[in-house]
Amino acid sequence: MRRSLAAAAVLAVAGTLLSGAPAMAKAETAKAERAKAETAAAAAADCANGYVALTYDDGPNPGNTTNLLNALRSAGLRATMFNTGQNAAANPGLVAAQVSAGMWVANHSYTHPHMLTLSAAQMSSELSRTQSAISSAGGGTPVLFRPPYGETNATLQSAASALGLRTIIWDVDSQDWNGAGTAQIVQAASTLTNGQIMLMHDQYATTVAAIPQIAAGLRSRGLCAGMISPSTGRAVAPTSGGTPGTPGATCTATYAEGQKWSDRFNGQVTVTGSSNWTVTVTFRSPQRVSATWNAAVTWNSTYVMTARPNGGGNTFGFTVMHGGNWTWPSLTCTET
Repeated sequence: MRRSLAAAAVLAVAGTLLSGAPAMAKAETAKAERAKAETAAAAAADCANGYVALTYDDGPNPGNTTNLLNALRSAGLRATMFNTGQNAAANPGLVAAQVSAGMWVANHSYTHPHMLTLSAAQMSSELSRTQSAISSAGGGTPVLFRPPYGETNATLQSAASALGLRTIIWDVDSQDWNGAGTAQIVQAASTLTNGQIMLMHDQYATTVAAIPQIAAGLRSRGLCAGMISPSTGRAVAPTSGGTPGTPGATCTATYAEGQKWSDRFNGQVTVTGSSNWTVTVTFRSPQRVSATWNAAVTWNSTYVMTARPNGGGNTFGFTVMHGGNWTWPSLTCTET
């Protein structure tokens, strides 16, 4: 009898627990949803006053770039790296490290000359060689260009535009190149407002040391480190998909030159980071595509093509009838 009563008591308790399980699970789900909503609200509040762009010129440098990237990642910051082509060519692994660390990679000329002393052809060479060096190093195809010393004119801007590059200067100069100490660099960052861009450099220990304080200062003012829009030239929120060399993308599309003829050229795109990708390819007027291979393509407009896998792997190509415009297409890759 006592065994029967004990068994009945156990069954009763078990029944109570089982009957309460759905309610408990429901409560846990609701709790998780509230936490998720609170996290999203907190993230939005963190950036309530907008976005600024932190930029670092003259890299990559074997003596300091790794330290810079580590500091940025530890502080939860992303930045735009305006690389010189000669440094990218000499240190391709560091270009790849910039992308892996979540940074945007951009063009800062090949040899860092005073560009306005050059001919138009020499200007174009400085820019195109840098595009090739960064692309070959795994940095994608840049869409932003910062002229050395901030020196520019209509001829240089035209050469940049012909390569699909937006010319970017800055709003706030850290003066790190002029011997500014860490406290002065932090003070300069404290003046940044929504949409503005700050100039810093890759090679200075004082600049790296300023990063934790810059991050704290931005957080305290409701600002976040964002990307530079190639459309407006201002700092904006990072997009879920980015231009190659532009972190934020969940995959990377890298362009490589193919054969060239008097009236046309071939281009090849290699996608890394995903096998389920969508690549948007933007051509320049008056170009038109006469053939494609190894991808399923659709057209969004006259000059914008969308490519997706068709079973041919992660490399696809196309033939462009250039119509006098030899500019490489720009690429955007997102995981699907």
